[in-house]
Amino acid sequence: MNTTEILMIAAAIVPDRTAIVFDGQRFSFEALQERVNRLANAMSDLGVGKGDRVAAMQTNCNHLVEIYFAAAQLDAVYVPINFRAKEEELAIMLGIVDPSFLFLGQRYLSLVSGGTLPNDRIVMLDAPPSDGKHGYEDLLAGADAEQLHFPEDDEDATTVIMFTSGTTSIPKGAQLTHDSFATFLLTNVEPADPDVAETNLLTVPMYHVAGLQAALAAVFGGRTLIVMPQFDEEEWMSLAVEHRANRAMLVPTMLKRVMDHPNFANYDLSSLGVITYGAAPMPLPVIRDAIEKFPNTRFINAFGQTETASTITMLPPDDHVLTGTPEEVETKLRRLTSIGKPLDDVEVMIVTEDGEPVTEGEVGEIVARGPRMMTGYWGQEEATGDTIRSGWLYTGDLAWQDGDGYIYLSGRARDFIKRGGEMISPEEVEQTLAEHSGVAEAAVIGIPDLEWGEEVRAVVVPTNESVTEEDLIEFCRQRLAGFKRPRSVVFIDALPRNVMGKVMKRDLREQFDSPVESSGR
Repeated sequence: MNTTEILMIAAAIVPDRTAIVFDGQRFSFEALQERVNRLANAMSDLGVGKGDRVAAMQTNCNHLVEIYFAAAQLDAVYVPINFRAKEEELAIMLGIVDPSFLFLGQRYLSLVSGGTLPNDRIVMLDAPPSDGKHGYEDLLAGADAEQLHFPEDDEDATTVIMFTSGTTSIPKGAQLTHDSFATFLLTNVEPADPDVAETNLLTVPMYHVAGLQAALAAVFGGRTLIVMPQFDEEEWMSLAVEHRANRAMLVPTMLKRVMDHPNFANYDLSSLGVITYGAAPMPLPVIRDAIEKFPNTRFINAFGQTETASTITMLPPDDHVLTGTPEEVETKLRRLTSIGKPLDDVEVMIVTEDGEPVTEGEVGEIVARGPRMMTGYWGQEEATGDTIRSGWLYTGDLAWQDGDGYIYLSGRARDFIKRGGEMISPEEVEQTLAEHSGVAEAAVIGIPDLEWGEEVRAVVVPTNESVTEEDLIEFCRQRLAGFKRPRSVVFIDALPRNVMGKVMKRDLREQFDSPVESSGR
């Protein structure tokens, strides 16, 4: 299925329903299709054609949805860019994909003012044309509203190049096909229905696969998409109430910030039937708090990555319902620390370093295969070969599986701590620390040690001034095997995170990996 059909079908079934609400504007599905047609025709007049890359750098807005579908009409390739990228990072990414055009928010114009791209290859999303640069709305106003271009590409053609936010300094552009998105939607999302209307509140950035997949799912499902440029917890609650939002996706830090907001109790969020969370580990105390504070909401834990085109495993709503016998509740509490089970449209396996399946309870690397997996990294054959082996995509995530098929993360392969030949999962230590009342957040890293190779260091955001390094080490000593407990604790005000809520452990290692006395108090 070519993804252009996603919008065409929805626009035919529910043409008058609001497709997107953004910045006080409302666009019906019919209007969205017409704007996409105009943009595709304008881009074609500018020379964009099959295989050309079309990049976009802006906070969430209706334009990003339009650019994607317009590029797909022309068999071009959409390249969303992280709007937090610095000038050098942007230059590297643009150099890798060599886009025909860059759609740009005005606030980011200074990043390309040094001649990264000539002006006539820049389209301003929120400013009039000037100095040879094009204006977005001017392009649409001068173009035909009929669909004059119909894609020739099949489901196996690349439709998106999405740069990973990985832990290395060199960005990699994952090539995702039409099938990468269509397979997920056809398997997991109900199509548009004139009798079923839902509203989805989008806060996850659309340069991230979860954000783009959520936007496409809303279009395919005929849902009204409420687009937030960037996340703000009180604005999120206000929009949820104003539009009676039924669905939302939040990363764990966003969900915690919503619940911790002093005005949380003043907002009626009972319309939220489904909250999906993911992109970073969910601390058990946070999800337990959410289950209590959102009694009308069904929660879904979705696990995936850019290279897998979003979700490959899911912990469904029923596993978030903490009822039953004490034993059943205890089992569900344990499963809340998992990422659930594989979805039906992908194969998932946990393997050893040699690619052999692990035994039950043994830690290995998560690998996946199926039509949703990326086909490779654009222009980076060596990196592709390291990631795709014998048809399996190696995720870099370590995990183990219990007897019921639930998968539990153990950390990133590069983050695993090796102490004296023993393998230590940072996530296990972090979950233990999260149970201490004096810990708001914790991240665990390995630091060099002459005797043991590596030692365990905890970097902690405390909830109060009284908690000490000795308190936390003793707390872990009573709950973990001796070799797993932290040997030192560093206290800081906030953990460094990317926009998706993932702790940037590379930054922590650079700052705190010195094998000297800790800053514990």
